[in-house]
Amino acid sequence: MNNAFRSAGLSIGDLADRTGVAPATLRMWETRHGFPEPVRRESGHRRYAESDVEAVREVVRRREEGVRLDRAISQAVEQARAAAAPAPESVFAELRRRHLHLQPQRLTKATLLALSWAIEDEFCARAERATIFGSFQDSRFYAPAAPRWEELARVARAAFALAAGDPDTRAAHVHHVPLAEDSPLRREWTVVCDAADLPAVLAAWELPGQDDVPDRERLFEAVWAVDPQAVRDAARVCARVAADAGVEAARPVLFALADDPGPGTADLAAVSTLFNRVVAYVDRFGRD
Repeated sequence: MNNAFRSAGLSIGDLADRTGVAPATLRMWETRHGFPEPVRRESGHRRYAESDVEAVREVVRRREEGVRLDRAISQAVEQARAAAAPAPESVFAELRRRHLHLQPQRLTKATLLALSWAIEDEFCARAERATIFGSFQDSRFYAPAAPRWEELARVARAAFALAAGDPDTRAAHVHHVPLAEDSPLRREWTVVCDAADLPAVLAAWELPGQDDVPDRERLFEAVWAVDPQAVRDAARVCARVAADAGVEAARPVLFALADDPGPGTADLAAVSTLFNRVVAYVDRFGRD
């Protein structure tokens, strides 16, 4: 792994304690496989980065699944490199760049809200161990959704809310991600449900020049998808932003998302049928 990326401060004992792998085993892996790769101090002592913790844990996980050691190490190293690679900070732009078939539609904030609730109800709340992300532009927009997201977080593998401003510190299960002043996500609206059985993503970009437009009538360009790869691409952007913001819980999530979703992880026909029901839900919401 590129040492320029790594800030190495963990001793081999620290790494052993954090991963459950004995120091002698870590030294053996290094001798035979060049992994984990330490930074050597002038004294000769090994020092490891936080990223090495997740990489070693990933090797252990793959070994428990029956993968032989050399292959498990190779896969974990590649996954760590992918997680460390620079990533875009706009979910909407990334989906438009990588998935040209997604055609944006102009929607009002009221319609986006209905569609978001439908995805949360029909996907996030029903998916098996989903990792979910929501970007709310500003904390004042997140505040009304906070109780709802706390409930979603209880059934999710992990839940992250991205918004500028002070987070709701009363939340016990949602990881709050502060958005930098120049973050593209401060102009975006996203809901991401990364799950093997019910993947879904909604991403929207607010059109400029709407300072005098009533809040619920503000216009966004939006795309949505149930394609697992599109969902994974969106989740990676959110997880990278969270990790870069210093949210520790995002680091193992970013590492896990480095793998592409496997073939056949989702029944797209069933998901598409469910999404049609979601659209009907949105239509009913709009007529209420």
